[in-house]
Amino acid sequence: MNNFSLVLSNLGRKKLRTALLIISILIAFLIFGVLGAFFKAWNAGTEMAAADRLISVNKINFTVSMPIAYINKVRSTEGVKIATHASWFGGYYQQPRNFVQTFAVDAPSYLEAFPELIFADGQREAFLSTRNCLAVGADIAKQYQWKVGDNIPLKSNIWRKVGGSDAWEFSVCAIFDGNEENIGANYAFFHYDYFNESKSFAKDMIGWMVITSDNPANNDLIAKRIDEMFANSFAETETSSEAAFNKAFLAQVGNISLILTLIIGASFMTILVIVGTTMVMAITERTKEIAVMKTLGFQTGRIFSLVLAESIIISLFGGLLGLGLAYLAVSAIGPMMATAMPGMSMSLQIVLIAIGLMIAFGFVTGFLPALKAMNVKIVDALGKS
Repeated sequence: MNNFSLVLSNLGRKKLRTALLIISILIAFLIFGVLGAFFKAWNAGTEMAAADRLISVNKINFTVSMPIAYINKVRSTEGVKIATHASWFGGYYQQPRNFVQTFAVDAPSYLEAFPELIFADGQREAFLSTRNCLAVGADIAKQYQWKVGDNIPLKSNIWRKVGGSDAWEFSVCAIFDGNEENIGANYAFFHYDYFNESKSFAKDMIGWMVITSDNPANNDLIAKRIDEMFANSFAETETSSEAAFNKAFLAQVGNISLILTLIIGASFMTILVIVGTTMVMAITERTKEIAVMKTLGFQTGRIFSLVLAESIIISLFGGLLGLGLAYLAVSAIGPMMATAMPGMSMSLQIVLIAIGLMIAFGFVTGFLPALKAMNVKIVDALGKS
């Protein structure tokens, strides 16, 4: 009988206990897989941020506007390659619960600053030339079944048109997507000129500026130049990298990273204690058997490796099952979360980290039981009644 057969035989000795251990580990890695995919999608904006892109907002708060005149001054700043601006519209379709993340942008420079946005043939040009065009992300278009040529009314809880109406009429003339999976297509944008001429207040004001630098190494210097330019004005600016801005924006919701880490850590520690304690009990029950194996010539190193292999196999089997269920869950949840959190998927990175954790988990839970088995004394074990 080879080592693998011995390990399988021992695992099948008490099938219910082995099954419960596998289920416990399965649950831990199911949680890890789902939350890992959620965490990656949550931080996608930070990870996918362009190294040469800066965001400049009002120093008071990013929700406070600044004059549109700022944009031309920024464009003339040394080191600035592209400068564009955007403003929050915050629309909804038909009912407030049908939220559509919408921005008013300076169309030509915005598309130049975000080359990762791709359009079907002719739609980019159609957006640039159509004043009331709404460029819609593929995820939003799929959610509401919008198509090119549709006339869409969007309402805003913030902005009203001259005359008091809160309904804005748009024509969907372009649908865009990202050139990579994690680049969001869960929003829409339209021409700032159409927005500015129609809104009833805060004319000639913008929400934030997006700056592309000529060299990422100059980002800090360019940010300093911009902020110094508007120092002591009624709308001072705060300029940071796109990644830093996105991270700060996510922090407004809460420290999701810490929450997810605590949840995963708590589940793993609980399962670690359960599995480790159960393995020690299992080895204690087999003390005489291990003594007999030693009597028959089994080396202590072989006994150690057999017990450790049991723990690692249980961990891998339960972990891979849990990861498989997590993959199915994420595949089902991902499309439903596309408009709020694009790119939610089980990445290769998550899978590799999980497999590494499975092996480490098996080693940690099996080390002490294996050490206990290796140190079993034949005389003491066989001498027990």
